[in-house]
Amino acid sequence: MTADIIDGKAFAARLKENVAQQVAHLKEQHNLTPGLAVVIVGEDPASQIYVRNKNKSTREAGMNSFEHRLPAETTQEELLALVDTLNNDPAVHGILVQLPLPGHIEENAVIDAISPAKDVDGFHVINAGLLATGGNAMIPCTPLGCLLMLKDRLGDLSGLEAVVIGRSNIVGKPMAQLLLKENCTVTVAHSRTRDLPQVIGRADIVVAAVGRPEMIQGEWIKEGATVIDVGINRLSSPDGKNRLVGDVEFEGARTRAGAITPVPGGVGPMTIACLLKNTVTAACRQHGVTEPEV
Repeated sequence: MTADIIDGKAFAARLKENVAQQVAHLKEQHNLTPGLAVVIVGEDPASQIYVRNKNKSTREAGMNSFEHRLPAETTQEELLALVDTLNNDPAVHGILVQLPLPGHIEENAVIDAISPAKDVDGFHVINAGLLATGGNAMIPCTPLGCLLMLKDRLGDLSGLEAVVIGRSNIVGKPMAQLLLKENCTVTVAHSRTRDLPQVIGRADIVVAAVGRPEMIQGEWIKEGATVIDVGINRLSSPDGKNRLVGDVEFEGARTRAGAITPVPGGVGPMTIACLLKNTVTAACRQHGVTEPEV
């Protein structure tokens, strides 16, 4: 068996096109242009690239993009004041503060200051609580992207056995909640899990989000399982060049899985696409408008 490759780049392109159609509908029918504000503090190179891509994608979808670049010495009070201003700006429907922040700023204080209705990252404790209790939450972008790809591949997930490896607030925990909502039987595994190969070996769905390069061996994967690899790890090659690998040993897993996401080109492209989707959702909710089906 050779697994089908789940092309996250192509899926994300389709999702962005769908979002652009939704935005066009909202403009025409409701005179509503969704707006996303992105705040970055400092000069972290990876964050700079990521923010630039977010702003470009936002504009390409026809949305308003509000970019706030602050120096690394910005105080926590100054950042919180900006967040408050954005909370009260009716043109801004989504707020994203790029992480990580400089060490002198408490990340949780900033996340908690964002209005839950505009929390398009889905990190606010209120949105986490709504997700856990089956409420109308803003869903973190990466887990949402994983779920969309799983449903596109498998259709109805009801009754399937799923294992999520990793228990972070950003991916692992919300991913488990989303799978539970889809009526999967869910196990959350982690570094202390006993007999991890056996736990993974019974799963129809494996979502790897542990942040350790190729930790999950291909031979552990159940025949025909669907594998979603969230990990992005940079390894040095003997020739001095870096290469990106996931949390799953890809070559071994693809001989057993029914379908698998590659790294790069799998989950990664879905994150920005889902950020745009969340911004549309937030704008519709704030204006009492039904989200367009296109």
